[in-house]
Amino acid sequence: MTDPWVALEPGADPVERVRELRRAHETFTAVGTVARRVRPVVADSWRRSARAGVGPDGTARVELTDDDLGSYRAEHPLARVMPLIRELVGPFAADGEHLLAVCDAQGRLLWVEGDAATRRRADRMNFVPGAHWAESAMGTNAPGTAVAVDRPVQVFAAEHFARGVQPWTCAAAPVHDPRTGRVLGALDITGGDRLAHPHSLGFVQAVARAAESQLALLPPVQASAGAWELAALGRDEAGLRLDGRSVRLSRRHSEILVLLTRHPEGLTGDELLCALYEDESVTPVTLRAELARLRRVLGPGLLASRPYRLAAAVASDVSVVERRLASGAVAKAASAYRGPLLPRSQAPAVARLRRQLGDGLRAALIARGDPDLLADWAHSPWGEDDVGVWRALTAARPTAAVRARVRELEGELEAPPGWECP
Repeated sequence: MTDPWVALEPGADPVERVRELRRAHETFTAVGTVARRVRPVVADSWRRSARAGVGPDGTARVELTDDDLGSYRAEHPLARVMPLIRELVGPFAADGEHLLAVCDAQGRLLWVEGDAATRRRADRMNFVPGAHWAESAMGTNAPGTAVAVDRPVQVFAAEHFARGVQPWTCAAAPVHDPRTGRVLGALDITGGDRLAHPHSLGFVQAVARAAESQLALLPPVQASAGAWELAALGRDEAGLRLDGRSVRLSRRHSEILVLLTRHPEGLTGDELLCALYEDESVTPVTLRAELARLRRVLGPGLLASRPYRLAAAVASDVSVVERRLASGAVAKAASAYRGPLLPRSQAPAVARLRRQLGDGLRAALIARGDPDLLADWAHSPWGEDDVGVWRALTAARPTAAVRARVRELEGELEAPPGWECP
């Protein structure tokens, strides 16, 4: 394969390739093994899809409809470049009986346009505006996978994880905020086998870059209003700052703000309820009361509803660490990490994010093997008992003190059941 992101090798027989992929897909969904001829990007996506609990016979769920969809689209940053995207992609989609689709950073389709007959076929699998096509919801598909891996990608026929999508071929490319580098969503072209060509992937990538270039020329939205900054790492109660104004949040309000910064598209009341409370007996009334108190704390205009979302940009120290880790800047990520996220929070979604962030940074430090970075982690309150990091530090800097600490930790791990410190 000359380009692992292109679906078909030059000269490949698409009919034979479809048969090969179908056999591989059936094997994977039956026993979990991936055939060697499946592209690595697809194999990795299949594994992520399975870990997320996606079923091969699932159907996309429509999450935004009518007024909620209209208001969300109008406020989304990509709405400002949709005229350009339509101008560039519209004729290509119409002439080739393809669809133009644009999703947000969570894989939620915002616009689906193009050939009328193709749209009617796509409607039957809920490839419609407002539907959730993230990889974690629908498995391997071009817009969802492009957002997940932050790369332009083609998905051909039975490379799709969901069987109902396998008659289709798609090519998608992520679109970034030119100022922050944050993924805003993805541009996708969906149609038949003719899209399984390097030109279609290069085309969507070029349009995505054109959209980013236009965004860079447009004035920032609410640029004069400043930007909120949320600090939630290494502290039980987050702090929120804007142009010198500081707001100290309660633990519950800290959890809510962390989750809303993670979901700029917003969360429904039910989604927030599940994310915040382990106790299933907690009622929506309790959550609404918390949100009403939070709205009073923040002042007018920041917390919107239907769905609950932040109406202004809020930069988070969590996203800084994630962004630096994703770009390979491990030292900078470690310097921005002030400790576990809201360490005493038991909110299920916050606890998951805390583990993901800490484990991701820890693994990157061990893989890097830099003795100074490892020592900083090992001597921090959250890393002082981390035997894996101490072992990595022993390999990188085998001083007597480090070796002694590793022996001490390993001895504690080998202590017999029921043993307690005297």
